[in-house]
Amino acid sequence: MAHTFTSLYFHVVFSTKRRIRLISAEIRPRLWSYIGGIARENDFRALRVGGMAEHAHALLSLNPAMPIAKAVQLLKAGSSGWMEETTGKDFDWQEGYAAFTVSLSNLDSVKRYINNQEEHHRKIDFAAEWRLLLEKHGIKLTPR
Repeated sequence: MAHTFTSLYFHVVFSTKRRIRLISAEIRPRLWSYIGGIARENDFRALRVGGMAEHAHALLSLNPAMPIAKAVQLLKAGSSGWMEETTGKDFDWQEGYAAFTVSLSNLDSVKRYINNQEEHHRKIDFAAEWRLLLEKHGIKLTPR
């Protein structure tokens, strides 16, 4: 077979260092757009990016040559540098992330979820969201 065909979608979630609320409402649209540009520059796609003051969600479409760990590293490194340059303040993402595979039939649902972060977080904080996402995907959170 001469061709390779893939459909690789990931919902990725990562937070600011120590979950400090560093992403102002004013800067969010520009940051999410910048993260999308990082993806484009590295030959993968960010189908949706969103989040709140202390975390980001990204729905990514990866090619088979791009491991999820590398994609997240590129997004976090590039966007943290941009945030420091743009705001003039120290900015770091927390080490680590969560990534969940998404089927084609669930793409619209994940897009809506990312789009509705502000509404969602009126009812639940990020710590609870994090635990629920991990549990939903069968990942046991071990206490430190």
